[in-house]
Amino acid sequence: MTETKITASRTIDAAADTIFRVLSNPERHAQIDGSGMVQSDDKTDRITAAGQVFTMNMTWDKKGGDYKTDNHVVGFEENKLLAWKTAPQGEQPAGWEWVWELEPQGPDATSVSVTYDWSGVTDKETLKKTSFPVVGQESLESSLGNLAAAVSQA
Repeated sequence: MTETKITASRTIDAAADTIFRVLSNPERHAQIDGSGMVQSDDKTDRITAAGQVFTMNMTWDKKGGDYKTDNHVVGFEENKLLAWKTAPQGEQPAGWEWVWELEPQGPDATSVSVTYDWSGVTDKETLKKTSFPVVGQESLESSLGNLAAAVSQA
């Protein structure tokens, strides 16, 4: 596979600030995750700036079950952009990142895209051990559907 990222987009019937409140709250990530890997957050601090790190409780059979990740926030623009690079807890990110972008389509609709980008993964051992993409297109689409459901309850 020569692609190094996948993106899914959809318009959600909610204002950008409502959607961003859900995305910037790690406590809500298990609710919106379409892969089934995110179980819960380890801390519930809201994401408010680039440079923050939030820890998630995860599960994945290929990693032997339960584990934790540290997510390093690398992009933050309130109501517009939230991006983070993921690493096993206590390690530095290996190069893959998640990018959420919001574009208002009026007062009560927002175009939302989520991109899973592994183009920054250069470590040969990581590339040998991990078959990218770990999360597929259908999981991203599912995450957007879950996000739409979550904001309708907000």
